[in-house]
Amino acid sequence: MDVLVMVEEQPPEHSSVLAHVSSVPSPLTLERPSRDVVTLYGIPSPESLALALAAALESRRSADDHADTVRHVGVWPERGAVGDAAWRDQATGELVTRDLQIPLAVLAETAQSLLLEGGQAIRRLVGGLLMPDWPEGTRRAVSFSFTPSPVYASTAASEAVLAVLREAEGLTYELDSDEN
Repeated sequence: MDVLVMVEEQPPEHSSVLAHVSSVPSPLTLERPSRDVVTLYGIPSPESLALALAAALESRRSADDHADTVRHVGVWPERGAVGDAAWRDQATGELVTRDLQIPLAVLAETAQSLLLEGGQAIRRLVGGLLMPDWPEGTRRAVSFSFTPSPVYASTAASEAVLAVLREAEGLTYELDSDEN
């Protein structure tokens, strides 16, 4: 699972949204895997990043993820994750949509599991986003990858994902800038 985490200083006007999670399907050539784009609002913390990553994992599971699924989910402190998923039916070519709603309790439990098992890697990613010496005009963004199991445990984020995060000592991430 490829993830790009970005930081926006201000949430959308008049909103208490903590994060948005969107998927970008892989191109038809399949040279690149699909990517989840997580946008955190305000000052990022390990807890807010874990909650957003939990939304990405749980929304994949909730959407019966297809290769070309596009998901858009907002994460709110009082509502959990709310959004939708869409994909083309292979047989008919029709656009199929599904509303997604992930209760805050499910997100919180998955986020807690991610923090317990991979908290050091998550804190390192947040530290990279909070570095004070980002060049002016550069969007604060960190890209990283991990391999979740194809079968998710509904609220424990799967042992395979947690095993990857446990071994995240060697996790490499790159800072995305306008120059790349």
